[in-house]
Amino acid sequence: MLDSVIDLLACPHCEGPLDLDVGTVLCDLGHTFDVARQGYVSLLPGSSTKFTGDTAEMIADRAAFLDAGHYDPLRSAVGAACARTWDTSTDPGAARVLEVGAGTGQYLARVLDDLGDARGIGLDVSKPAVRRIARSHPRVGAVLADAWGGLPVTTGAVSHVLSIFAPRNAAELHRVLVPGGALVVAAPTGDHLRELVSLPGMVRVDEHKPERLSAALSGRFERVDRVPVHFTMALDPGAVTRLVGMGPSAFHLTPQQRAEMVAVLPHDFEVTASVTVSTWLRRDDGDDRGDATVSGG
Repeated sequence: MLDSVIDLLACPHCEGPLDLDVGTVLCDLGHTFDVARQGYVSLLPGSSTKFTGDTAEMIADRAAFLDAGHYDPLRSAVGAACARTWDTSTDPGAARVLEVGAGTGQYLARVLDDLGDARGIGLDVSKPAVRRIARSHPRVGAVLADAWGGLPVTTGAVSHVLSIFAPRNAAELHRVLVPGGALVVAAPTGDHLRELVSLPGMVRVDEHKPERLSAALSGRFERVDRVPVHFTMALDPGAVTRLVGMGPSAFHLTPQQRAEMVAVLPHDFEVTASVTVSTWLRRDDGDDRGDATVSGG
């Protein structure tokens, strides 16, 4: 719910603190933002953005795929990475977690459960996504915002940031984290979904993303952990259809093309999941200026 994280949010116009009052979010200078009936608030600095994010169909496919447990090893690894970096002696009180490009909010919800009474902000540029994020966990506040721009989050407000296959603006992530705060990144390796992406029309993983990630984060963050998560999934046709539909290939294949592709596959189609979960700590000497941004995994 928004009331659990309103003190962590900032006005996208003046960067001032925000308050919540009867369905409206507002700042001291009078900038106001209506809370949607689904429970999220749009903190886009303008009326819109050129990015639309995932469609309602993509979000529904992702929610169903994750609910079925296919990515549970990855969700466990992300939760464990956050738990290993949570030190109440240096940052007392409940953990405060921001997920950028939160999608369905299911990874964020898992982290909040793993960290006890933690509270979280689920941020996404997709309206179908933030509608689902708003109901993903009672201690999650859903925010419609553009991860490529300035984040509507108070400086030094959060203890953890999650980036699960999502864009990463290094300067902004450094700004919103407390000193020594943790950035947990899940990014695919070249083997991720290799059996699936080899099929015609599927989008392949960029093999140079690890290098670009390190280049974007170095100077502001120090990598302290790197955990490979590798497992095989036996997927029935419905699961394969949802896996294709929840990713970037959904923008390039029509529903008929997807159906034709899945129809010729074995009933229990084995697909490799291969992801690296890396943990980066905020360096106090990092420079928040500039726009060091790297695309998501």
